[in-house]
Amino acid sequence: MTNPEKLASLQKLAEKTDLNDRALNDFLAEKAKREGGRKLPYAGVSTFLKAPQKTIDDKPDIGLFGVPFDLAVTNRPGTRFGPQQVRQLSVMAAGPKNHATGIVPAMLLDYADCGDVPFESVYDLDAATKEIEAFYHKVIDQNIMPLSVGGDHSISYPILKAVGRDRPVCLIHIDAHADTGGSFNGSRFHHGGPFRNAALAGVIDPEKTIQIGIRGRAEPHWDFSYDSGMRVIHIEEFYEMGIDAVIAEARDLVGDLPTYISFDVDSIDPAFTPGTGTPEVGGFIPREVQAMIRGFQGLNFVGADVVEVSPPYDQSGNTALVASTMLWELLCILAHSLHSRKE
Repeated sequence: MTNPEKLASLQKLAEKTDLNDRALNDFLAEKAKREGGRKLPYAGVSTFLKAPQKTIDDKPDIGLFGVPFDLAVTNRPGTRFGPQQVRQLSVMAAGPKNHATGIVPAMLLDYADCGDVPFESVYDLDAATKEIEAFYHKVIDQNIMPLSVGGDHSISYPILKAVGRDRPVCLIHIDAHADTGGSFNGSRFHHGGPFRNAALAGVIDPEKTIQIGIRGRAEPHWDFSYDSGMRVIHIEEFYEMGIDAVIAEARDLVGDLPTYISFDVDSIDPAFTPGTGTPEVGGFIPREVQAMIRGFQGLNFVGADVVEVSPPYDQSGNTALVASTMLWELLCILAHSLHSRKE
């Protein structure tokens, strides 16, 4: 039988409703008061990571954007539905506090779901690519740091055209594919070539680019990565080096220079993320990507993206949940980076 005094003490502890983290407790209480109560996770309009809805004219510090686009896929379409499903599933990935790093993005700055890139040219790949670029120039004009959800990986190129317009940026690229291929079936804007295009446009520095997790049958198409000086870490080398060494090399490569990070869900093994157009067996487990992203905390980030979620190939929604989780991790390190620069 439990000691009566011990049981009484436990019962008293159970009556406590406040969090031990007083700063977070007070922040959430004030937020609930301001919003008229805590929102139900299954009600209302779905937004990325439960972020408030705003427009770029509101000038949030970080804007979360959807890019519902898959005109550039080389095989299986479906990523146009990615942002919609990530919004729905991200309610289960949003903080408010990162349990591993202690970061509470909403206590550091203002972030918001600023909607989707509007498209007029839904049948014209070249024109649509220009529309994405034009939209992100407006985002950068408002001094908003973009955190985007695709959409196929071709979207990274027009985004980088805006992010890197004043100077080339460094790139940390987590993917199964290097995405530096040349023209394919008459176009250079396909999802297997955004970083070749970005390097040739002078918006990323190939010698300050690291590509992590590369593998699979498309290897012969990535000559440009090696020829231009990009650091390519194949999945086999990743495991030989160990995650801490990979993180250290990436940090050493980019230093304190402006850095963009691009995460493709097909970097993760399709056992965890089958909902993608070009799955490659033999990839990361989700926890390894989480650890990498957390390991990049403190770098000088200027934006990020999560791409290649294709809901039609995963009826469970698990791929979108994994993508949402990485979106949350990216939001945390971007918020930390921007907040540190403002202090």
